[in-house]
Amino acid sequence: MAKVRRLQQKRGWAWTTVVAIVKPTLLAFTKRDWVDGEKVPATGGCVVAVNHISHLDPMTLGFFLYENGRLVRYLTKDALFRTPVVKHIVTDAGQIPVRRLTEGAASAFAAAVEAVQQGECIGVYPEGTITKDPDGWPMRGKTGAARIALTTGCPVIPIGQWGAQDILPAYTLRPHVFPRRTAHYMAGDPVDLSDLMGRPITNAVLHEATDRIMGAITELVEELRGEKAPAVRFDPRSSGVTEIGNPRKKKRG
Repeated sequence: MAKVRRLQQKRGWAWTTVVAIVKPTLLAFTKRDWVDGEKVPATGGCVVAVNHISHLDPMTLGFFLYENGRLVRYLTKDALFRTPVVKHIVTDAGQIPVRRLTEGAASAFAAAVEAVQQGECIGVYPEGTITKDPDGWPMRGKTGAARIALTTGCPVIPIGQWGAQDILPAYTLRPHVFPRRTAHYMAGDPVDLSDLMGRPITNAVLHEATDRIMGAITELVEELRGEKAPAVRFDPRSSGVTEIGNPRKKKRG
């Protein structure tokens, strides 16, 4: 697939290493269906908000954005920063640690705001984890992406994806590489939050912005799947499903 635009940023050793390994691997074992990647801003601070369906997502999204001229900084679980070898890569690549379901998430928010203000592209999975929706649809979102956007005034670019779950099913370690499966990505227009900008960032405003972001992502996923999403987004808490981790894994009693 032809590159849409060239990367303008300096990669550093970590990104150079990751690209050298991940890009040829994905080219060899996956197919790509990429739509409207040029809607991701070529420069300037922005948030890309994406649905989460597989542990492969950071690699396929990173590839999609890289080939459209952007290096992405993820808000990623802090365990990676304590993992041998990996911790050096994620640190040099500028990834941002998040302590999920703790007050420590505030430091990740501050780091994300600073990165956007410095003109960087922040990747956020608003669901906070792989979707727990039984049919893989985007579920209820958290307010992080909205809070970053409303604080900085940066655009939020919704991205829908589908297919990564066929390559590496959720909560499994064995990828399905033959026959090659397709990772579908579609970028949308910036989510319209103009009427919310400049207002006090209350819970009501955050939830309204988050609902718009998740709605935009869901519309893109609907187009990729050729199906209609449920009228009500899945909510793990009200459904009695654990918010993070494998929902099918039995708890130890």
